[in-house]
Amino acid sequence: MSSVPDGKKLVRSLSGLRMVPENGAFNSPFSLDEPQWVPDKECPRCMQCDTKFDFIRRKHHCRRCGRCFCDKCCSKKVALPRMCFVDPVRQCAECSLVSQKEVEFYDRQLKVLLGGGTFVVTLGTSDKSETMTCRLSNNHRYLFLDGESHFEVELSRISSMQILTDGTSPGEEDVHTYTSLLDSQGLSEGGSARASGMLLHYKPMGSQDVQQLRLEAADDKKVAALWLAAMHKAAKLLYEARDQ
Repeated sequence: MSSVPDGKKLVRSLSGLRMVPENGAFNSPFSLDEPQWVPDKECPRCMQCDTKFDFIRRKHHCRRCGRCFCDKCCSKKVALPRMCFVDPVRQCAECSLVSQKEVEFYDRQLKVLLGGGTFVVTLGTSDKSETMTCRLSNNHRYLFLDGESHFEVELSRISSMQILTDGTSPGEEDVHTYTSLLDSQGLSEGGSARASGMLLHYKPMGSQDVQQLRLEAADDKKVAALWLAAMHKAAKLLYEARDQ
């Protein structure tokens, strides 16, 4: 499936121009659906400052949350790559702050993930390990692992993810599990904890059996730590997208 060409098409919605995959099945797992706009008749006042709309004070919809605001409360135009908008779009103050942080992920961490890192990889409970390069695919849908062998993990089939820090092993307090990533702030390029590995549980294509995959930083531990920190942030976006 990873070899299927990912064609793009330009579509226009109420919110603006979007560049999306021709086949919706190949959407990036980080992507978010456009929200349903609150109907005009249901929002006579700004949903932030409570200003009443009239001929002069017009209502505007935030492209991220779909709520109604006055121009003052919804004046910022910010890039929204998770919805594939071509140009920056109008967003309320709260949503614009979230989107600005996500733009940093797309500008920095995503490039790190695409570049890859080198890890010692152990599949399942095997005693055998292999040094492999792990990187995110260009369509963001797979983790590619290349060494003497090659295999891939589809992100949508990952059921749990643990980022290991120096001096920890699965089960200890400093392990960051997938479901707690939204509350975890310790891993970053300049964070106090350096990521040293990752433990995944996923279902291979065509199987309902859960497989375990362990990655531990190889020789270039700095590059590996940066890649894992970027994956940590990516996992937060994955969690949010699934919870949408």
